[in-house]
Amino acid sequence: MKKGTKIISIIAIIILIALIGTLCFGYYKKLTNKTQNPIVTMEIEGLGQIKLELYPDKAPNTVTNFICLANNGFYNGLTYHRIVKDFMVQGGDPEGTGSGAPKLSNLKEGDKDETYAIKGEFVQNGYTKNDLRFEKGIIAMARSDYSQMGLTKEGYNSAGSQFFIMTKDNASLNGSYAAFGKVIEGWEVLDKLNETEVKPAESEGAEASSPVTPPVIKSITVETNGVDYGDPQTMEPFDYSAYMNQMYGGSVN
Repeated sequence: MKKGTKIISIIAIIILIALIGTLCFGYYKKLTNKTQNPIVTMEIEGLGQIKLELYPDKAPNTVTNFICLANNGFYNGLTYHRIVKDFMVQGGDPEGTGSGAPKLSNLKEGDKDETYAIKGEFVQNGYTKNDLRFEKGIIAMARSDYSQMGLTKEGYNSAGSQFFIMTKDNASLNGSYAAFGKVIEGWEVLDKLNETEVKPAESEGAEASSPVTPPVIKSITVETNGVDYGDPQTMEPFDYSAYMNQMYGGSVN
């Protein structure tokens, strides 16, 4: 082999090796450089800070809805209105009663001032990608339950802004509520919420879950790490009162 030809062959081999190395590095970087999940910072007045990681791969629309509401300041100043010790703490109701709902204008300024709901992303509602289990620290969307009236789907798709955080494992909820994240810091604050004093039950067999002094959510913000999750898909909420009036007449509160 002539000297010139040999040099050209060596150069070609070096270029080939460099090309293969570049391709391999790019592939490795793609595998290892995954987008970081959104991180929630929740400030509870007088108690401290809770951080949660959200899972858009498990419940994408639920995560998007929560991010939009949080980063638009919707949750700031609301309370934890329902606390069941060693079960869960529930907040995010604009009325503070358990019956409130968000409005489209809370998602986007200038939008309609009408309440909305989102579809439930969980197994019992036909959504199979969400396999999160209800362990302590899991955050999920609260919803209504109209199953006794034969209105199962209406209840499944009734979440809006109210959420709850588990204070103890409870497998009975697996697959029946839209879990979408988990506490990663501030477990001691969650434990303090769990110990909140509640009022006695109003009647025998009723739930004792109304806080004497409802803990205030000072603020909720979400770091999306540069990812734009867009706007959530919404739907018209089921009007239970109108349904009951139509079925039976009279006034239903």
